[in-house]
Amino acid sequence: MTEAHYHLVVNHFPIIGTILGLGILIAGILSKNTVLKNVAYVLFVIAAVFAAVSMATGEGAEEVVEDMPGIGKQIIHEHEEMAEKLALVLYVLGVVSLLGLYTNFKKHSKAQLVSFLALLVAVVAVFLAQQVGTSGGEIRHTEIRKEYKATNSETGTEEEED
Repeated sequence: MTEAHYHLVVNHFPIIGTILGLGILIAGILSKNTVLKNVAYVLFVIAAVFAAVSMATGEGAEEVVEDMPGIGKQIIHEHEEMAEKLALVLYVLGVVSLLGLYTNFKKHSKAQLVSFLALLVAVVAVFLAQQVGTSGGEIRHTEIRKEYKATNSETGTEEEED
């Protein structure tokens, strides 16, 4: 397996884990259920770990695909820049989540404050995760790029899709 294979295997976990964690954290906050909050925290920590692995395999994946026809270095660079931002936010979310687990287990008075902080960081992370996922998909899936032009098979003309 190449670095590109490894990157494709691990790069979905930070995105999906963060989205699931956000939903579970919201449910935990609304229901005042500490177990749900702890599940969300664990998902966030796992997402942060997979973000590190995804970042570590991203460079190798770039080397494999950057010279392929229709790819280009600019689209990869944009994806890489967004992924670095997401990774930093996920690392912060992982640390906040570890703090949340600690405060919940110790029944600390600041546990609720930590859960709201995690919620705020998770919302930012989900926003960035959507951008990273889309920009990563655009690398090989030209049909989802903004500038994609579909060829009308009947007339042979090109139509720009929004």
